[in-house]
Amino acid sequence: MGKNNTKTALVTGAASGLGFELALLLAKDIYNLILIDIDSEKLDLAKTTILKTYPTTITLMVKDLSVVNIAQEIYDETSNTEIDVVVNNAGFGLFGTFYDTDWERESEMLHLHVLTTTHLIKLVLPDMVERGSGKILNLSSLAAFQPGPLMALYYASKAYILSFSQAIANELKGTGVSVTVLCPGPTKTSFQDVVSEGCNKNKIGFNMACPEKVAAYGYKAMQKGRVVAIPGLFNKFLSILPRMLTRNRTTKIVRQIQDKNRDS
Repeated sequence: MGKNNTKTALVTGAASGLGFELALLLAKDIYNLILIDIDSEKLDLAKTTILKTYPTTITLMVKDLSVVNIAQEIYDETSNTEIDVVVNNAGFGLFGTFYDTDWERESEMLHLHVLTTTHLIKLVLPDMVERGSGKILNLSSLAAFQPGPLMALYYASKAYILSFSQAIANELKGTGVSVTVLCPGPTKTSFQDVVSEGCNKNKIGFNMACPEKVAAYGYKAMQKGRVVAIPGLFNKFLSILPRMLTRNRTTKIVRQIQDKNRDS
């Protein structure tokens, strides 16, 4: 990959939603881009759209990030490039009771959220630490702060991303490398449509943020080296609710909300 610019950023789930918006912000700041997504058509469109405004170098990689050891494949294919920023954005959710949901799809989600995210960081981090610079932005969720009945594995996997990110951010103090975890509430992206396949209208109508604002908030937090970024005052309040009401109580509240969405 040719280097017109001096910095390179890798973004997963870059074809739409928050991943695309974050890629736009990186292009604006003159990063070369490595954009990864499973949807080749949307990925091509994302590249075309970005290049209309920002003349940068963009490499596209069509990958299924739920596949075992896909992170190694990505790392090997980008081994000739110094990656300054990694944005682990790709993800999806599943709705339904755990005993009744599809294990194959759940396994794919866990591989994507947990194993691929962790493995990719494991691979790029030593290079960043050796150079003494680098930024990682992991996409978690407001869901990370409490259990989520009817989306049990999604909530649990996002809690993993939050905990893991906070831990390694602490380990990396003084290295010149930072880790930021973005925990948005409901955001108007294709994620909502994927989740909705499991119910009638599992879309929270209030407190729905636009992806441009959420991406800008997370991007600013990453550039400042903040560890946890929660956009919106209401979301910040919701994140501490389990400490105020106990996790048992907030779990019951989440279940009531999910039941209403399922029945509506």
